[in-house]
Amino acid sequence: MEEKIIRTQGIYAEFPRKGPSAAPSATHYCPGCGHGIIHKLIAEALADYGVQDKAVVISPVGCAVFAYYYFDAGNIQVAHGRAPAVATGVSRAQDCVVISYQGDGDLASIGLNETLQAANRGEKIAVFFVNNTVYGMTGGQMAPTTLIGEKTVTCPDGRDPLTQGYPTHMCELISTLKAPVFVERVAVSDIKNIRNARRVIRKAIEIQKEGKGYAFVEILSPCPTNLGKSSVANNEWINTEMVKEFPLGNYRDNTATAEPIVRAKSDFTTASLEQLFDIANLPAAIEHKDPNFKESQVKISGFGGQGVLSLGTMLTQAAHAAGKQVTWYPSYGPEQRGGTSNCSVIISEDRIGSPVVYHPDLLVAMNRPSLEKFQNDVKPGGTIMYDAIIGDVKLPAGVRGVAVPAQELAIQAGNPKGANTIMFGVILGLGLTGLPDAAFQNALAASFAKKPKLIPMNLEVLAFAQKWVKENVK
Repeated sequence: MEEKIIRTQGIYAEFPRKGPSAAPSATHYCPGCGHGIIHKLIAEALADYGVQDKAVVISPVGCAVFAYYYFDAGNIQVAHGRAPAVATGVSRAQDCVVISYQGDGDLASIGLNETLQAANRGEKIAVFFVNNTVYGMTGGQMAPTTLIGEKTVTCPDGRDPLTQGYPTHMCELISTLKAPVFVERVAVSDIKNIRNARRVIRKAIEIQKEGKGYAFVEILSPCPTNLGKSSVANNEWINTEMVKEFPLGNYRDNTATAEPIVRAKSDFTTASLEQLFDIANLPAAIEHKDPNFKESQVKISGFGGQGVLSLGTMLTQAAHAAGKQVTWYPSYGPEQRGGTSNCSVIISEDRIGSPVVYHPDLLVAMNRPSLEKFQNDVKPGGTIMYDAIIGDVKLPAGVRGVAVPAQELAIQAGNPKGANTIMFGVILGLGLTGLPDAAFQNALAASFAKKPKLIPMNLEVLAFAQKWVKENVK
């Protein structure tokens, strides 16, 4: 009698990751790896519960990252440890079944806080946590779950609790929180354990189908390659050694009493967003038709506290006032004041594909470190405006330099705190963005809308800077 093999539903028919030279049904996983078994159990549950078409699988860095080559469902690949954040966003924005598929190095290390916070909020997510006690993809380093005495490439003499701490117990941590609905630890080390894992995985998927909240399933899984064991020996090791540290069993099951979570729906309609940003009260765009208008890319940089980011927002508001497409992209360190910061502004007639500025037409440098960092990125024919207090500078060939005594001019204009407004006025006076005067004036009014008494003073500073340009810059 001919044996008939039925393909697992919920899994793609072919896995072309290795290219045309490899068998289309070959996975990338090592022999004896548990990921394939777990994939099969999850995929079967998605298909059997009829939620495959509304499922989204979140997979971050590690061996888990390649889940999107196998699950015939929605897939999002995210940064290391960030699966809970992305899963939360997807779960709250869409009516779908969200699965977070993560390894121990990812979930219990860099992603630990996000994991605990998502669990504490009771997000509607099914988390499948694959625990094989090592960082599998990157060579077998010690993971948060590595056992005491277990040898890895970063603890070749075995994990020492005095220097490297103890294994992290995720089910026990999660079960201390009130919000999770279901928490259980299983294994895929033998037939009996796989059958139990199948039951538990299906329950976690069912909880998501019913919208009841957070389900966490930890799965003890073999990694023969990095642990240096045969498949048989690795599975025996799970059953005799891993379960001593990580006991199998249920830690929380509130499915009988849990009610479906109903949160207020997020409204992403145009009308809602316009109301949020008070679009109705914004002044009408200034009519600005210039056939010679060209896209401007601007980089503004300096120390935190110099008004670098606010200068960028004022320029952004000026572009908006003129009816242009515009983006503002900030970058700054952990210090609110005194640290380095910069922002990128792009002004265009057309849609802007990326807010990142690599080669600005204009660089505004408020200090020497900023000048030295970005001056060689300025396009040939571009302009560098810098605070004259920096002193003598040597600029790249083919780039125009304008030294602006910003602080001195601000004092002369009657506003000692207005150095960034001086720079704003110099940008206008030099005509570097192609925007009209009225757009800059409207931008100042918008920037100081909550402090209207400051608007006349800053308009005077703006005019003072324009006059300085006419008299001092050729």
